[in-house]
Amino acid sequence: MTTSQTKDGRTAVVVGGTAGIGMQVAKTLAQRGHVYLTGRTMDSAQAAAHEIGLGTTPLALDLSDPESIASALSSVEEVDDLVISAIERDANSVANYDIRGAIRLVTLKLVGYTETVHVLHDRFTLRTSIVLFGGLAMERPYPGSTTVSTVNGGVMGLVHTLASELAPVRVNAVHPGIIGDSPFWEGKDNSNVIARTPLGRLVTMQEIVDSVQFLLDNTGVNGVNLAMDGGWLLK
Repeated sequence: MTTSQTKDGRTAVVVGGTAGIGMQVAKTLAQRGHVYLTGRTMDSAQAAAHEIGLGTTPLALDLSDPESIASALSSVEEVDDLVISAIERDANSVANYDIRGAIRLVTLKLVGYTETVHVLHDRFTLRTSIVLFGGLAMERPYPGSTTVSTVNGGVMGLVHTLASELAPVRVNAVHPGIIGDSPFWEGKDNSNVIARTPLGRLVTMQEIVDSVQFLLDNTGVNGVNLAMDGGWLLK
């Protein structure tokens, strides 16, 4: 492990930081240090990095092509904060099973996540923290969530094994429910979920970002799979 020498504090890598929550996480972390931000294409990464500013470095990285990850991250010298927020939505049932789609999602979220950690682990510092992104379909499956539910359950297991194997590096995950003001969910009728949520509303993007920052910064939290759902799983 190395000792971070970044001028403003921490060096972060945000995988999947070109839109939505990933970009909001990258914006927040860029306020306190240097951020490497990845997108599937260099054009998307450059556009997001330009919008954030603050010296954010764009990188092209496709988690569904894990053999290319080492090359994509070769310019990263050290990592204090690693956030892997890249996701892909999938509607895949047993009755109408899309093998190609299933393999892509499993590869992206389990092999791609793990390979990213593998590639960067010798560049972790004495204070490195990792946050992965899962989702609550593992707890509340729905028709068409066969692959999504499976891989998000895999993320939970991945948190546990990585926290044990990489100690003292801390590894945690955020598992969001429906995020009311996210680009995907905003404007949809989510009234049935709100009615079953003790909070009386859906969680917000900012609350997800706050949870990521909490998991990165609180040195007593390790091996935790944090449900961010406003209590939805209680009902």
